Amino acid sequence: MVGVVKSAARAFDVLEYFEAVCEPLSLKQVADHFAWPVSSAAALLKSMVVKGYLDYDRFTRTYMPTMRLATLGHWVSDKLFEGDEVLAVMRELQDLTGETISLGAQSDLQAQHIHVLPSRSALTVQLRPGTCRPLLRSGLGTLLLSARTDEIIDRLVRRVNIEQPDPSKRERFDEVIARVNEVRELGHVYARHTYVQGAAIIGMLLPRPRLGRVMAINVIGPDDRLAALHGDIVATLHERLSRMTPRDDADTYTSEEMHLDALAP
Repeated sequence: MVGVVKSAARAFDVLEYFEAVCEPLSLKQVADHFAWPVSSAAALLKSMVVKGYLDYDRFTRTYMPTMRLATLGHWVSDKLFEGDEVLAVMRELQDLTGETISLGAQSDLQAQHIHVLPSRSALTVQLRPGTCRPLLRSGLGTLLLSARTDEIIDRLVRRVNIEQPDPSKRERFDEVIARVNEVRELGHVYARHTYVQGAAIIGMLLPRPRLGRVMAINVIGPDDRLAALHGDIVATLHERLSRMTPRDDADTYTSEEMHLDALAP
């Protein structure tokens, strides 16, 4: 498994800490929170100030993210949610179910929830944007794989197994493809107890890729609540997503590029 560059990880950890507290932080607060030496924390925060991602106030001696961060990813949301049609479907599903709604995509050998509308219920499945699940062992992952060819899935299984040192935890292609074929036949995924015990996911692929990526809209919540709404969720997804007509042949999941990109290491 490829490791994470320590300095890069720390910079992102600091940004996520700011997101969690939503207020300026002092050097001591950052150092104490992560149990870092003060000198290391100071060097990192100073670097982030120099690069323009943090602002330092000399009067309060606190740091705060700049608006550069707020605008850095605007182009991504503009491309993902062009015309607001994807967000409109996600909001409609949330109004229907009250559950967590996510937009998912493949990220190398993971299935990632890249955008999340949190549940309005007190009893729910907690999910943050960026949460990743194993591509071959999750409901979202199985759904995303259903857009790939069997040959690509076989190669992905081999890649996952190469990185798995424990032979007992390696995947079998026949078991993976059986789950994928079930999703292909149904036209959607309904997976239970794959995320956490008692939770379920119901999802469907977007009819065309966004930014060249296979994507899916999903409803995630307690299994009993999703079971009661299963028919309504599937009907809403089918009806709304069927309106998103692919622009041309190059924008469908059958193009060669959509399958070749899954082979990149």
